[in-house]
Amino acid sequence: MIILVVGLVLFLSVHLIALTPWRETLIAHLGVRGYKGAVSVVSLVTIAIMAWGFAAMRTDHLAGRIVYQPPEWARHATMGLVFLAFILLGIALHKGRLRLWLRTPLAIATVLWAGGHLLSNGRLGDVVLFGAFFVYGLFDGIVRQAKGRVEPFTPKPSHDYIAPVAGAFMYAIVLFLHPWLFGVAVIDF
Repeated sequence: MIILVVGLVLFLSVHLIALTPWRETLIAHLGVRGYKGAVSVVSLVTIAIMAWGFAAMRTDHLAGRIVYQPPEWARHATMGLVFLAFILLGIALHKGRLRLWLRTPLAIATVLWAGGHLLSNGRLGDVVLFGAFFVYGLFDGIVRQAKGRVEPFTPKPSHDYIAPVAGAFMYAIVLFLHPWLFGVAVIDF
């Protein structure tokens, strides 16, 4: 579980920097493209570390400890919350009026995704992973709202129709790849 925690700390640290004045300092030194490129590379590396740690949890007795027993209905609630999270992810990736209206769709998506997974997973390793993302999503959304920090753009009305469809498409892909990516079947065929 240590590998997972290291990956989480590194991933979330990099993303928390975006909420501080250090972001502007890094952009001044690296340029916008350099900053985004560096964050992307570090994010991919830390995601790989988290994936390695998550895979290692299967044999870790501490990570497998049951913290709580999820209710029977949790699996269905999780599917609904994660579906909404993917719709919001689609909105966050497109420049429509919905993105302007929601202001922080990616933070909301993170909270819904992590919250849904917390509902249906009661092992310690899962609680650590999804709990960290849940807290980060809440913190990120609150800080961005308080700072009024939303990147300005000219909305494209067509994106309001494309974004939810893109989100639903991404959800369907992850739903069917989930057993191979994460070792857990969401739907029993």
